[in-house]
Amino acid sequence: MADHLMTNYAPLPITFTRGEGAWLWDEQDKIHLDALSGIGVCGLGHAHPAVTEAIREQAQRLLHTSNLYHIQRQEQLAEKLCGVADMEKAFFCNSGAEAVEAAIKLARLHGHQRGIAQPSIIVMENSFHGRTLATLSATGNRKVQAGFEPLVQGFIRAPFNDIEALRVIARNDPNVVAVLLEPIQGEGGIIVPDDDYLPQVRALCDDHGWLMMLDEIQTGMCRTGAWFACQHGNTLPDVMCLAKGLGNGVPIGACLARGKAAEAFQPGNHGSTFGGNPLACSAALAVITTLEEQDLAARAAELGENIREGLKNALADCSIVREIRGAGLMIGIELHRPCTDLVTSAAVDHGLLISVQAERTIRLLPPLIISDDEAYQLINITSTVIHDFAATTD
Repeated sequence: MADHLMTNYAPLPITFTRGEGAWLWDEQDKIHLDALSGIGVCGLGHAHPAVTEAIREQAQRLLHTSNLYHIQRQEQLAEKLCGVADMEKAFFCNSGAEAVEAAIKLARLHGHQRGIAQPSIIVMENSFHGRTLATLSATGNRKVQAGFEPLVQGFIRAPFNDIEALRVIARNDPNVVAVLLEPIQGEGGIIVPDDDYLPQVRALCDDHGWLMMLDEIQTGMCRTGAWFACQHGNTLPDVMCLAKGLGNGVPIGACLARGKAAEAFQPGNHGSTFGGNPLACSAALAVITTLEEQDLAARAAELGENIREGLKNALADCSIVREIRGAGLMIGIELHRPCTDLVTSAAVDHGLLISVQAERTIRLLPPLIISDDEAYQLINITSTVIHDFAATTD
């Protein structure tokens, strides 16, 4: 059956037929603990009753009308999101890449409004922002760009977590209008910056009239132990990009903005046929309500600390482990050597779903609703897989 699919992916030889909470069942009815959450998407786990009911109820009433008309659910979602993010306005789309595309266009409009004919955006090395041509160009990974040249111009690269590099650019390039970065680099290997990095970026943007644009696609929606990762350092951006956990599996993205960035788009500047339709917004509203009612940001913070500590204890004598890091339930275990295929396949054999980023960092993104017992199983299986891998490579 896969013969008619383009070969964009190299999936593992497994197919899932149903899910519940933190668990997935394959075609042989074998159960797997999902420590990846559909790549950070299903923060509430699989088949969450509140999301299921919201989808069912909305699907019975109305799926889509287009943005030629007011959409009540969209307006309600914008109010809720802006409230928890301390932003002012929202544009809804269908994915993280589309949310970043909107941010890039906002930055260029901002630059032209300041009289800058060739506006530039500072982006980070080792970053990931999407697969569209503009977001691919903004991404700091040459491997994913190769073969798609010419890339979109107007991006200046800087090392992540290096405020002095940004200051040098500020002194030498008058065309900069914005900085775009992830608060924690996810696809790059769960790279956590220094505590004062984002506040210093905020100050630099204020000094030069730049927009501070944060890609919170993977870090947002309580994943790191706060609603958004920037809140750990009390840093408020001008633009925030969201997706992944926002719809718990229903495709939806959002570009939030405040201040001058919130007023940049006017009718005709940007749009989306499907963006913010009633079905997607109903799912997202159910997600936000559940996150609030169950205080899952605090739960992610506590459980994430426990998992990291448990992994450190279980792997203390494993020489192949270089570092265990992260925030909340966004955890990276960096090894001293590449491990992609062997570790992910071995984990599946043990009934665990994980991924490997940057060739040697095991990424864990378990659902925010994971229980203490499930967290213990996650620690146990992950450490077993790593110990086994170390034994085969010594």
